[in-house]
Amino acid sequence: MVEILKLVAFLLRISRRIHFSRFTVAAAIVTALLSGVGYTALVAVIGAALSRPPSRNLLWTFLGLCVVVPACRLGSQALFNWIGAKSVFELRLSLCRQVLGAPLRRLEDLGPHRLLVTLTDDVTNLTNALVLIPVLAMDVAIIGACLAYMGWLSPRLLLFVLGFMILGVLSYGLPLRQARKRFVRMREEMDALFRQFQGLLFGTKELKLHRLRRQAFVERSLVPTGEEIRRLTFVGNTIFTAAATWGNLLFFFAFGLILFVFGRDRGGALPILAGYTLALLYMMTPLEVLFQSLPALGRAAVAVSKIDRLGLDLAGASEPEPELDAAAGAGWQRLELAGVTHTYRGESDHQGFHLGPIDLSFRPGELVFLIGGNGSGKTTLAKLLTGLYTPERGEIRLDGRPIDDENRDAYRQLFSAVFADFYLFESLIGIERSDLDGAARDYLAQLQLTEKVKVEGGVLSTLDLSQGQRKRLALLTAYLEDRPIYFFDEWAADQDPQYKAVFYFELLPELKARGKTIFVISHDDQYYPLGDRLIKLNYGQIESDRPSFQAQSADVEAG
Repeated sequence: MVEILKLVAFLLRISRRIHFSRFTVAAAIVTALLSGVGYTALVAVIGAALSRPPSRNLLWTFLGLCVVVPACRLGSQALFNWIGAKSVFELRLSLCRQVLGAPLRRLEDLGPHRLLVTLTDDVTNLTNALVLIPVLAMDVAIIGACLAYMGWLSPRLLLFVLGFMILGVLSYGLPLRQARKRFVRMREEMDALFRQFQGLLFGTKELKLHRLRRQAFVERSLVPTGEEIRRLTFVGNTIFTAAATWGNLLFFFAFGLILFVFGRDRGGALPILAGYTLALLYMMTPLEVLFQSLPALGRAAVAVSKIDRLGLDLAGASEPEPELDAAAGAGWQRLELAGVTHTYRGESDHQGFHLGPIDLSFRPGELVFLIGGNGSGKTTLAKLLTGLYTPERGEIRLDGRPIDDENRDAYRQLFSAVFADFYLFESLIGIERSDLDGAARDYLAQLQLTEKVKVEGGVLSTLDLSQGQRKRLALLTAYLEDRPIYFFDEWAADQDPQYKAVFYFELLPELKARGKTIFVISHDDQYYPLGDRLIKLNYGQIESDRPSFQAQSADVEAG
């Protein structure tokens, strides 16, 4: 019952964000309750017909209930089906929007496996439970109405039945709590299982190349986690089944006492016994359904707790909607990082990796190489500079205006970036221009991909390409975005020597000639002279910030 109330409360909460009123939820519940009451009224009519000759009024009452009760059940089921489907859709959409609105660092801390299991397994468990609500609401109404009917027949016998029901509820509470603990632990194991699925999908090459690693991954990761989930599921469901069996046993025991003890003197008690017999028999199916639904309701209650916790975590860290026009900074003149710091803290390392304080300034049209060894902080600096990370200390200023929570999203619209761990979408979504297909085809020719990829209606014909070619498609998207500032993180690392030269000698100078500011993270030191500046990082600190050789030569010639 508690699980049902939690699900109903969840529906009422989510109704604030969905285009249906609480009146709709209330109408669905009321029609379910009326259906349950109507079914019990049918039992009462049948009992009355059995105990005395049926009258015309009794017949019309019976026929009216035969029409009204199924109509109420159909209406309730239809309303709950609509509410449940829309609730789950809006819930997934709301969680996706919260993910998009949460800071990148917070999402990295949560991990994609936790987000995926919530969007898939938790929402599925919730969907399965929501389907049960109309049936359970009707069953609860039937049980309540049957008890009221039995109380009308004989208050003394009702007290006896209620005593057994109270005993059943009290004895059911302990195993219910134990089963709930198993489901909570099982949900935690699901997080670990989804993390292992990530390793399976993204580490396939490494697993295929190393037999012992592959065997250890299966035997030490997948098997123990899967076995624990299987065990917890089995134990939890078995506890529910045992508790339900005990409840049925008490029910039959009470039924036997009424028939064989209280029913020994059947004189004037025959109508009462007939009514109790019908009511108790009619209550058995709703009670059985209620008991069988408890495992699904228990998993749904755990899912609601997880969804609420994730939603609160994301909502607590979410960024406000932008209030500034993204194009406001398109004509910027000066970009500054003043005392900017950021720290990565590992689980066993309290100090972690510290970047900064960083003090840098940039102007439009610069080609800047960010260099340094692996782990020196180049990508972290890129995420800070593009607004994906929020500085822990210091500030980023655009033309003297600090970048804060109110304008950070608008600031990010100045950048197009291709990170080392880039993601490639199947279509050129979000790029609004009338000549999209034509411009895309021109760039595909320049990127030497015309024979591999076609564009029709903004949709790419294939993504089944080599890593280097996929990076060229990512560059295509960046070109079409036509932002003032570009960021390339080891873009040329997967290109063949011929196209690597095209990137440095043709593509980057072309962007620079269009007035774009370009940041390039690269280990290709032979191309450093093409830049205006070389910024070298070492262990999170700016080791040097100097003009490149070509820029120095240009200054000498100008002098």
